[in-house]
Amino acid sequence: MKEFILILVTCSSPEEAEKIGNSLVEKRLAACVNVVPEVKSIFYWKGKVSKEKEVLLIVKSRMDLFESIQNEVKGLHSYEVPEIIALPIEAGSEEYLNWIRKETQK
Repeated sequence: MKEFILILVTCSSPEEAEKIGNSLVEKRLAACVNVVPEVKSIFYWKGKVSKEKEVLLIVKSRMDLFESIQNEVKGLHSYEVPEIIALPIEAGSEEYLNWIRKETQK
């Protein structure tokens, strides 16, 4: 299992994205959260195609924190089914990965 992950989370607004991002960093569940201000999402929801403007969070953390991150996001998110997708970091600079490790330890 890979130690480090990127987690993608879409949010309904910049305010919601900042609230979730701040919480993850303050609780040391994430070393860094990037807020991408606007993405256009096209998806099926309740039997029809939907198109929405959303805000994307890119969360840098560790795999062993995924469950806690997922619970935190679900507790703060407005969506019935929020996107919370983790991708393994296959490679990265040793200094950056060490920084993620250091900043996500309580």
